[in-house]
Amino acid sequence: MKIGQVAETTGTTTKTLRFYEAEGLLPPAGRTASGYRDYSEDIVGRIAFIHRGQAAGLTLAQIRQILKIRELGQTPCSHVRDLLGQRLTELDAQITELLALRETISQLSAQAAEPEPEACPADEVCRYL
Repeated sequence: MKIGQVAETTGTTTKTLRFYEAEGLLPPAGRTASGYRDYSEDIVGRIAFIHRGQAAGLTLAQIRQILKIRELGQTPCSHVRDLLGQRLTELDAQITELLALRETISQLSAQAAEPEPEACPADEVCRYL
């Protein structure tokens, strides 16, 4: 498959495919006689895996690491399970931070609901922040 066909099939761009190859996420593509990249059909599954990893919040470095484990002939499932557990812990912390931020903004918004420009001291930019 030429790079344009792969891009269209996987819903990505040729630029992204070149980036993935440069970053070691995709093996170097074969070349046609005229020098065009020529990918095998199994590249579609690999790109789908990369996209699923990104959708789960994994970094490209983590995805590359998983792919390397598989390339060494090992199953990366326990490694993936650990990464997903770490990601879940990170998400829980982010949710906690976001809820606290929401509460702060809610309180500030309630204070600003009834504007009193004359109550804003000249030495402050805005009393609501």
